[in-house]
Amino acid sequence: MQRLLAIVWLTWKAALRFKLFLVIAVLLLAAVVGLPLVIHDDGTARGFTQIILTYTLSAVTGLLGISTLWLSCGTLARDIEECQIQVVATKPIARWQIWLGKWLGIVLLNAVLLALSGVCIFGLLQWRATKLPPEEQIKLRSEVLVARGSAKEPDRTAELNAVAERILQGRLTNSPVERVDVPEVRRQIREGVKADAQLVPPSYQRIWQINLGFAKNYLQGKPLQLRVKFNAAQKSASGTFRLEWLVGTEEMKKIWPSEPMSLAPDTFHEFPIPPDMFDQDGVLTITVINPPQNGTALLFPLNEGMEVLYPEGGFALNFARGLGIIFCWMALLAAVGLCAASFLSFPVATFFALSLMLVVLSSGTLAESVENGTVAAGDEESGTAGHSFADSFLIPSFKGVLAVVNLAKNFSPIDALSSGRSITWSELGLAVTQIVLILGGIFVVAGILFFNRRELATAQGTQ
Repeated sequence: MQRLLAIVWLTWKAALRFKLFLVIAVLLLAAVVGLPLVIHDDGTARGFTQIILTYTLSAVTGLLGISTLWLSCGTLARDIEECQIQVVATKPIARWQIWLGKWLGIVLLNAVLLALSGVCIFGLLQWRATKLPPEEQIKLRSEVLVARGSAKEPDRTAELNAVAERILQGRLTNSPVERVDVPEVRRQIREGVKADAQLVPPSYQRIWQINLGFAKNYLQGKPLQLRVKFNAAQKSASGTFRLEWLVGTEEMKKIWPSEPMSLAPDTFHEFPIPPDMFDQDGVLTITVINPPQNGTALLFPLNEGMEVLYPEGGFALNFARGLGIIFCWMALLAAVGLCAASFLSFPVATFFALSLMLVVLSSGTLAESVENGTVAAGDEESGTAGHSFADSFLIPSFKGVLAVVNLAKNFSPIDALSSGRSITWSELGLAVTQIVLILGGIFVVAGILFFNRRELATAQGTQ
């Protein structure tokens, strides 16, 4: 442990010598304090949250991510290129201890910077909240500065896919199609079945039955909130549509009817409902009515059309858990940079690490190709999908890349904090396992192996 700490101290000295610590600290301070002063919110709880939480945390994550990659690539690659690592390697210390010590040094540096940024953001958030109007402060404390759990309908993907497959088989029996067109026909049928499950025509209603699970045991007497989103087939003159809501069932002899609401499509809306509207099994029944005067069908997406939010904890601890997930990302980036520097020169290692980040940022495009089953563009006019000879090996490759990328990308602490969502201890534990232990562990092992096999005595000018 003493040897590891010695390498950690050397890494810190290098960061201080390069003025990296001071530069990043100043940039983080400018992002945390300066950004909210330059960009003013609109006086609402949502606008306030967007400036203080979303922008500042995103800026902190970006700055720390770039500095982590730069330092992790430079601290090892430059030590090798400038022949400084040879002095350390001749000491009674194993190479894996050198590598791991540098990683721990960078990780601890990030911990200090992230903690300082977090304290500044939290303090600024509490201070600036007192400047909002009283009614917006109430909304802020109940919808943002809180840790809210959520419950949705069970995933119906398997059910709808089974229905679409039965329709497809019946269609193929009655009117066979070319084999190459079967995937496109299957996709169109699935989209149709999915649309039928989401649409609410005029004069019709849609019912959700959402099980609150174990949370029902501590939600007695506590108000809940509904988070809804819908799309409209046609535009209205006012830009909004009238909706009516019913919560509860006649069997419970307890139904809450809402006042008619005028809601805009393509955006999220949150509104409270009375407490204790769920049954003894914890099932909350929600009904939406699309009045005939709307004159068009409304579509409630299966994955985000209806969500029940309930209080689950305080904001301070939730904020700390969110910073913990960001810290996991920084630990992974440090491992990636050091792994690249273990067998590459500083410029090439930096290029390699940034290329990996580009792959992560492009995962949306990869996911779209996997969903369409092809990398070729389709014909928008005819509505047919494209085909490519490379699909047979590119699509499975994309699936493998997405499976790895999603181990780290599936966590969104900034979105959760800005919308008042709860980040549970289990989510934080899963982030540590997937991001640090699994993904980070792969790069740590690979980096140590590369570093152990690298010839440090080779003249650097010939590499």
